[in-house]
Amino acid sequence: MDAALRRHARSLQLVAALLLALFSVWAIKVELPRVIPDHGLWDFGAFVASGRAAASGLDPYGIYPPLTPHVVFPGFQSWNPNLNPPISALLFQAFDAADPAVSFRIWRWISIGCYAAAVLLLLHRYARGLQAVLLGIWAAGLAGFWDTLYLGQIYTPLVLFAVIAWLQLERGNAVLAGIMIGLLVSMKPNFLVWPVLLFLSGYRLPSLVTVATAAVIALIPLAVFGPQIYLDWLRLVASDGDRAVFLTNASFSGLAARAGLPVLGSVAGGLLLLGLAIWAFRRRPTIIEVGSFGLLAALLASPLGWIQYTLFLLPILLHYRSQPWAFVAALLLTIPVPFVLSQFGASTVAQLTTGSVYGWALVLMLVGLIVQRWTGSGEQAYGSRR
Repeated sequence: MDAALRRHARSLQLVAALLLALFSVWAIKVELPRVIPDHGLWDFGAFVASGRAAASGLDPYGIYPPLTPHVVFPGFQSWNPNLNPPISALLFQAFDAADPAVSFRIWRWISIGCYAAAVLLLLHRYARGLQAVLLGIWAAGLAGFWDTLYLGQIYTPLVLFAVIAWLQLERGNAVLAGIMIGLLVSMKPNFLVWPVLLFLSGYRLPSLVTVATAAVIALIPLAVFGPQIYLDWLRLVASDGDRAVFLTNASFSGLAARAGLPVLGSVAGGLLLLGLAIWAFRRRPTIIEVGSFGLLAALLASPLGWIQYTLFLLPILLHYRSQPWAFVAALLLTIPVPFVLSQFGASTVAQLTTGSVYGWALVLMLVGLIVQRWTGSGEQAYGSRR
């Protein structure tokens, strides 16, 4: 009977992977005409402007048209300067070594390579044969991947760091995992949730290595530019709340802003982080549970959890791939960005429903993980831990 059930479960997983792959083929067909032709520099232009300003002794967090993009939609407009921590002001100077259009194309291929490596590592861990091929097609169709390429964003190398950390934590390699998370946190501080939960859960070594790695990296711009660059960065981040309403923001803050209750987003995020901290300290969850809740909370509790951030959820979706909630979330996160952006100017209800599918996908994942924890069925159903 057990063998029959296992065969039935494998068949259902294969059907689910096939459906995801078919939907992803359609999504790729939609995205290719948007991404491949020349369409401006977008966020990559802001990174070039930031690096150029830093090299010239100017504020790397200023607005420098035409490189800094200006986003305009019905009922929404905003400048998009570089919001990354001060180390980016040094790293982004490399983007200005060639003509920005050439650098943009080179960076696109680097981004594709890093994403492919991350996906292949996860598929090697979680899938085999036809299922691996189908899940690979699905991963290639994710909205966050295509929007990363369209905007020239920097997420895929960071996704690779996160994937390596996830796999190394599972194998017990705390030092390498901590270094990878430290590199991630140094560019995206909201992911500090992950090492904090690790520490509270009793996994102290990767947390300490993370903090040490991130601290060393943070000292570099302090030595080069002085403390003023941190003040400029914090001032910009604190003043950026108006962009929370943008439809590709999948965090609690985005959902709450569209509902006209922006404070509710901060309250929900704070309660989530507090609840997870208490849970981690008292329950001592497994390394996979800590990673799952940590990565998801880093998005939901962040003021800005862009669709590109959802690529960091790949390990969770693959680990729990046989769960219905993971399938639905995977499907929602494949809906092309142009469809979501078309909801700008629509009614509040439309923006809070069809215009917020990415946010609801994350909420569904949170509910699914909580139920998984309560039922105690999360680990053994998905293969042995390494």
